[in-house]
Amino acid sequence: MKVLQHFKTITYHKYLVMKGCFAVGLYWQGLTHDLSKYMPSEFLVGAKYFQGTRSPNNAEREAKGYSSAWLHHKGRNKHHYEYWIDYSMRDIEGGMYPAPMPVRYVVEMFMDRVAASKVYNKDAYKDSDPLAYFMSGKNQNLLHPKTRRQLWILLRMLAKRGEKETFAYIRERILKKKYIL
Repeated sequence: MKVLQHFKTITYHKYLVMKGCFAVGLYWQGLTHDLSKYMPSEFLVGAKYFQGTRSPNNAEREAKGYSSAWLHHKGRNKHHYEYWIDYSMRDIEGGMYPAPMPVRYVVEMFMDRVAASKVYNKDAYKDSDPLAYFMSGKNQNLLHPKTRRQLWILLRMLAKRGEKETFAYIRERILKKKYIL
């Protein structure tokens, strides 16, 4: 088990999300982001499957066919779109449908993706990395269309205009409701 390495990784990730959230005015979300990762049901699994180059949840998923840590995590953290999936009253395949996420959680999800890209790509990080990761995702249809559009706008802005301008836009336009995503 790689307890210290995992602790350092999740703490650095949490710090980066907190720094981003503070920069746009989401202080409480910055402080409370990913606290469940320190709970034994998530932390011990993370330490067991730690590699340092990707989420340990993926390694657990490969070993067991599912990730118990992820199932615990997504049910407690509103910045994950999976938290917002519910049964649908509509006649749709699978019976599940995503609800739109409140914009403050879309912004936290954006900060989460930026921080994860920085943690795993280290010195090779580019502002286009979070967008590239999003575009390579297989389950974009599990995001509510409005949420997907909001996240895509922010990731694209980051890739084209950089962190400083994107964070200012979030702080001054999005969160002050001068512009609705």
